[in-house]
Amino acid sequence: MSRSRSPRPENPTAPVSNRKRLSQNFLADPAVARALAADVGPGDLVIEVGPGGGMITGPLLDRARRVVAYEKDRHFAERLRSRFGHRAHFRLHTGDFRDAHPPHEPFRVVANVPFAITTDIVRWCLAAQGLTTATLVVQREFARKHTGDYGRWSRLAVGAWPEHELALGARIGRERFRPVPKVDAAVLHLRRRPEPLLPRRDLADYRDMVALGFTGVGGSLAASLRQAVPARAAARACAEAGIAKDAPVGLVHPDRWIALYRALTR
Repeated sequence: MSRSRSPRPENPTAPVSNRKRLSQNFLADPAVARALAADVGPGDLVIEVGPGGGMITGPLLDRARRVVAYEKDRHFAERLRSRFGHRAHFRLHTGDFRDAHPPHEPFRVVANVPFAITTDIVRWCLAAQGLTTATLVVQREFARKHTGDYGRWSRLAVGAWPEHELALGARIGRERFRPVPKVDAAVLHLRRRPEPLLPRRDLADYRDMVALGFTGVGGSLAASLRQAVPARAAARACAEAGIAKDAPVGLVHPDRWIALYRALTR
């Protein structure tokens, strides 16, 4: 899901083809925009990705200490400058957000994310050391996939788990966007933990273990581990972590992965 939009209809002569290429669907419900900004406080620095016409930007500016927006579409960048340029705590960057450097101070991200680059935006947020939370409007299937709502867990979620909590937020019906997309959206919440669940020195090794586990060799997590760990050691560690020897990798809760790493490295 992509750029936010003001209630005023778009100019029919605007460069629609370019916006389609950017996979933009515009939020058209002010109540949803206000809800997305509800957790922002007066001390917060907020980065907004793809603000479009400023549907979410306005509520953010009403609540935040500072809002830094990244808008790639020149048509919308001009509208944003006209609408919010007089506000001292608003700053706009044009260009691709994925090339942006994270702030050196704590910050939040709020975004109505283009479907085509959702994974890129999520990975940027997870890699940003100063991020405290991210509130991302994404395709509902994506949000469910990466928060265990299907009863399965993705490699992205498992790898991020020591440092981040990923949670499924409210569904946003497709009728609340213009143009109306083919699928519903949902809010994906990312929250950086105050302290990681594993020592920071172990995080790279933990993610190597996750990558190994998700190779899918042998049809189970225990079988995949046997590529690098003796069979008896893999079985013992899985048992200690509460993971069945035949458990498919995607069905293992992230907390069990943390326990597995601890068992393997004890």
